[in-house]
Amino acid sequence: MIRTLIIEDETAIIKEIKWFLSQETDIEVVGCASRLPIALDMITSLRPDLVLMDIQLPDGTAFDILNQLEDIDFQLIFLTAFNNFAIKAIKYGALDYLLKPMDDDELKLALEKVRRNIAAKDISQDTQVKIALKSHLLPETPDSHLVLHTMEFIQILQLKEIIYCKSEGSYTTFFLTNDRKLMISKPLKFYDELLPEQFFLRPHQSFLVNFAFIDKYLKSGSILLKNQMEIPVSIRRKEYVLQRLIKLN
Repeated sequence: MIRTLIIEDETAIIKEIKWFLSQETDIEVVGCASRLPIALDMITSLRPDLVLMDIQLPDGTAFDILNQLEDIDFQLIFLTAFNNFAIKAIKYGALDYLLKPMDDDELKLALEKVRRNIAAKDISQDTQVKIALKSHLLPETPDSHLVLHTMEFIQILQLKEIIYCKSEGSYTTFFLTNDRKLMISKPLKFYDELLPEQFFLRPHQSFLVNFAFIDKYLKSGSILLKNQMEIPVSIRRKEYVLQRLIKLN
């Protein structure tokens, strides 16, 4: 059985989650908490396999709880009604989160991922949580970390390793330093919203470029990177691109 702890302060949400989980034959709800001290105590004493945790609680945030844990030895799904900086931190750590009101299909998919991780004895969540915490607490810099999931492995990158990203339909290919590249099953729009605007520029709907690797703007209508790769600039983004490049001075 997957021993599950719910950390949430909205009674209606708790009832909804408990009802949904009661339909799953391999999941047992071992407790519920709505305040930080109780939640921390229950995580420590019950040692759940899975925690569904609201980000914003009456006396603090999920990050306050996680900061006090030495190790994250359970699967974690965040619950939130807010799509803000906290969500960006979670995305940096490539962790699962569900927006409220919850969608049953999304919760089902998240639980399937939990099952796979438990079966594979995937212990990488501790690292992912720590990256999410760091990105939540500290300002973004070129040394900030980003977690990327592939089918075979989890890649931890620094932002300064990303030269540019290219859209491949519903996938994104990361072109990295040292002639590496990595394809991820998320659209470019996801990373355009995630990667900090002060370090990245989107000159075309199919490309996202790291400012640090831009060599020059060609008047023919493209950006030349330091590795001599030429990135197109769409007509409607030309003025925006030029303004961003001028501001670098």
